[in-house]
Amino acid sequence: MFGTHDLPLFVATALVLNATPGVDMLFTLSRTLQQGWRAGIAAALGIMAGCIVHTFAAALGLAALMATSAFAFSAIKWLGAAYLLWLAWGMLRAAAYDSDVNAVPVLAAPDAASWTRVFAQGFLTNVLNPKVALFFLALLPQFIAADAPNKPLAFLFLGAVFVVGGALFLFALVALAHRLRLIANGFGRTPRRLLNLAGGALFAFLAVRLAQAQR
Repeated sequence: MFGTHDLPLFVATALVLNATPGVDMLFTLSRTLQQGWRAGIAAALGIMAGCIVHTFAAALGLAALMATSAFAFSAIKWLGAAYLLWLAWGMLRAAAYDSDVNAVPVLAAPDAASWTRVFAQGFLTNVLNPKVALFFLALLPQFIAADAPNKPLAFLFLGAVFVVGGALFLFALVALAHRLRLIANGFGRTPRRLLNLAGGALFAFLAVRLAQAQR
């Protein structure tokens, strides 16, 4: 289909990769546990929007430029690491003061502005990770036929399959995390503060790991 092959294998590979713990999963999980299922869905949609950008980059050859240009890779890498550190700092501050939006009760009124902010954070978390761009560049061509009549279209098709599968997985994760949040909400501020502390530490660790990444 569209010049691709072994589509069932690609779907299975995408499922395994989406289920592998990483920045995207951690961000979606933390936002759901802190702010509820709507924020979790917003985070997941932001991350998938970032994957769409990476798909277009792979189709247009921009990911190949990042793979060959040390400057482009380093620029995106350091921006991504700095952004993860900023997220970590926010979560650690929330753990210290327990005074930000993460402390709202389960039945608080919906805040569309907050969801927009979470969507943007998820988008930046994904799109500023050069390892995701290189992953798309390395994975997608393996499932595109050498004689495909339209290789960019094949890239876009596989990217769409990956995005749909990733979204479904993250939505399932949001549903599970929301149930856990309802349970933890009855224990007051302590679970929130511990979650922010653990999340901040993990984001700081991921920022350092990203800063050490090589092409």
